[in-house]
Formats: sequence, C-alpha cells, structure tokens
Amino acid sequence: MVIAKARAVDGPDKPFRSAEIKRRDLDSYDVLIEIKFAGICHSDIHTAHGEWGPVNYPLVPGHEIAGIVTDVGAQVTKYKTGDRVGVGCMVDSCGECANCRKGEEQYCLKGNIQTYAGVDKYGEPTQGGYSTHIVVQEDFVLNIPDSIELDVAAPLLCAGITTYSPLNHWGARPGKKVAVVGMGGLGHMAVKIAHAMGAEVTVLSQTLNKMKDGLQFGADHYYATNNLETFKELSGCFDLIINTVSARIDIDAYFSLLTLDGTLVNVGAPGEPLSLNVMSLIGHRRSFAGSMIGGIRETQEMLDFCAKHNIVPKIEVISADQIDEAYERVLASDVKYRFVIDTSTM
Repeated sequence: MVIAKARAVDGPDKPFRSAEIKRRDLDSYDVLIEIKFAGICHSDIHTAHGEWGPVNYPLVPGHEIAGIVTDVGAQVTKYKTGDRVGVGCMVDSCGECANCRKGEEQYCLKGNIQTYAGVDKYGEPTQGGYSTHIVVQEDFVLNIPDSIELDVAAPLLCAGITTYSPLNHWGARPGKKVAVVGMGGLGHMAVKIAHAMGAEVTVLSQTLNKMKDGLQFGADHYYATNNLETFKELSGCFDLIINTVSARIDIDAYFSLLTLDGTLVNVGAPGEPLSLNVMSLIGHRRSFAGSMIGGIRETQEMLDFCAKHNIVPKIEVISADQIDEAYERVLASDVKYRFVIDTSTM
C-alpha cells in the first residue's frame, strides 16, 4: 500500500488542505503511477462545490493525470516501470455490456467508475489526481507519446478527448464549417483539433478579447456573441457547433446558425437545465446532441493525433497551495487556458 500526499476538500464551501490518502496494494492487472502533473477541469469545481449532487467528502478531485509508472501487477503486459502514462475521467467499467464491448466505456450501461467521487469494485471511494500517486488497472491507463511533455499532456486526458470525440464522431473535415462556442480550456482545444482535422473553424465568444489567441490556435474567423449582428450574419452557416461553455446560453439563437442537417453538440455541462423551442430543430432538420469524453481506444487515438499534429493546450503551471486561487480564477474566466498542478509541490 502506498500513502500518497494529496490536496482534499471537506465540503462545498471549504478550502483545500493537505492530506494523506491510501492507494491500494497492486492487484494482478494494476499499475502504480507517480503523478507528475494534474490539470484543473471545470468539472472538478462543479463536483468540489457539490453542484452536481451529493459528494462523499473529503474529496480529492483531478481527472487529468500525467505521470510515470513506478510498479505493475504480476499480470500486467501493457506497461512497465518508467513508462510515461496518463489517466483520464474513468478508471474502470463493467467491460461486458454492449457499449463497453464497442470501446465506448464512458457510456457503460452499468456506469463507469469515475476517477474521483466514485466507488471502485472494492467498495472504496475513488480519489483523483490532486495527489502524488494513483493505482489504476492497466486497461484504463493511456500511453503518452514521447513528443508530448507531461505538463501539457495532463489536460488532454479530459479537455482534449472531450472535444476530439464529438469532432471525430460528427465528421469535422475539409469542406465542413465548424463553430466553437467559448474560448476557455475546452474551447481552445476544440479550435486546435478542428483546424488540424481540416475544417473551417469559427470561434463564437462573448467578446473579441481572445481573438488574437483564437486565430493563432487555428480559427479562420472570430465573432463576438454580445453583438446581435453576429447571429444575423452567420444564420444557417455551420454544419457543426461545439458548445463548450458550462453556463446557460440562448440555445435557440445558436440553432439558427446551423445549416440543413446541422448539429449542435453540448460538451459543457451547466449546473442548471437548458430550455429550447422544438421548432428551432424542426425547421431545418437540425439536431441537438451531447457528448461525454471518449472511450479508452479513442482517447489513445486522440493522444496520437495530437502528437502527430503538435497539438498541446496552453497552460499555467501552479503549486498545490494555489488550487483555491485557481478555482476562483477559473470562475472569473481569468485563465489562459488551463491550470496544471505540479504535484511535486504536494
């Protein structure tokens, strides 16, 4: 058993504190990972603040994990000591249902086991990557290509796959017009990936404050949504819209930007329900969809794609003592574009 140093929170309004957590002894197919970097995702904030339902505190968040293998179980064949690896939003699934057999473990019919705020097959609560070590069974560990540094690799395990998966599924490619709503941690990755896939990319952000960045990341166009003329000018324009924001927006206004058979996909997860007018869909056979990360196979595909196209997030590395400040800055949209914790500061 390994005693890991960590940062834990004891309630929705509590600050993070130093903690020690036990990581289980290695089972036959387990991998022990020394975590080097852990990204901060908006989902961490929603969960730590109890906005998505009851939480079993104390909680150690973190599902954007990059590190080094330090030990493996007796029957592990995929990894060895010294390998550069990552762990994303889930650490297990039933492996037997139709969705798991398709390689879509994120949609496990029995419910996948989340990296944190879940309960593992041993009946123990899962604790995440704001820590120095984690034990994960090998099928849910990812190989990080050598060309991607570990600090920038961490956010790919959520922000990367959360945007890659819908762009891949709905066919972003040359000849397709893709809009990205929001230019935060998810949005800037969506721009980079959609551009690399060959699509014509437009950013739809509240203001033009990040326009220079958006164009550098690969956007062909950049519009401010606080200007009502934007919606008139772009009416019926896009084949695919990826909505990355975790707040309520006027969904009907964005539906008007879709062409015939266009699709708006939500990857941002607001804490309150959205409403829509069904006539916004019926008029041009438009679709409203959602997407949640990707399966292990697709996540590895994403990492390899990012390595091939030199795609990495723009990050700000912080110490473990800065997590509370980082949460406040994320909520104030004061980050370009992802915070990453240096776990050596635990």
